[in-house]
Amino acid sequence: MATPLTAMSRSDLLDTLVREHRDGLVSYAEKMLGDHGLAEDIVQETIIRAWRNIDRLLGMEGSVRGWLFTVTRHLVIDWVRKPHARREVVGVTYNDPVSGTYGTDGTEAVHDTLVARPLLRRLSPDHRAVLVHIYLCDRSIHETAGILGIPAGTGKSRHHNALRKLRSVVGPEAEAA
Repeated sequence: MATPLTAMSRSDLLDTLVREHRDGLVSYAEKMLGDHGLAEDIVQETIIRAWRNIDRLLGMEGSVRGWLFTVTRHLVIDWVRKPHARREVVGVTYNDPVSGTYGTDGTEAVHDTLVARPLLRRLSPDHRAVLVHIYLCDRSIHETAGILGIPAGTGKSRHHNALRKLRSVVGPEAEAA
C-alpha cells in the first residue's frame, strides 16, 4: 500500500517513489517503446522531475502515481517525436526492407526482401512506415501511431489504404497463396 506523501519527509520521498512506482513506470514505458533500457532512462527522468517538483507533489490532492505516469507518457512522446528516434539508435534494431537489409540468415529472408522491397517502394513514405512498424516490427496500430507521432485513427487509415494499394498491385491470385 502506498504511503501518503504528506506523512513523509522530503528525504524519504525519492526512495518511496522509486520503491513503489519504478517497476510499473518502467513496464509502462517499455510497452510504448519496445526497449527496456530506454524505458529505464525515461523513468529516471520522470523521477528527477518528481524530485524537482517535490513541493507540488507534497501539496497535491490528486494521485501522485497518476502524475508520474502522465510525466512518463509525455517523456515517451517527446522522445519518439525527436528526429533521433526516426534514425539509427544504438541498441535499437529497425530494418527497413526498402532501404536496408532485412534478414541475413537464409534464402527465405532474401526472397521476402526481393518481393517486399519493390512492393513497398510503390507506397508513400507515410504508408510504408505504418506497414513496416505493424508487420516487420510487430507493433500494434496504437504503438505505431505513438512512435510516428500521429493519431491512432490516422494510423488505421494509413494501414487500410496501404493494404488496399498493395492488394490492387498484387492481385487476387497472390492473396490466395
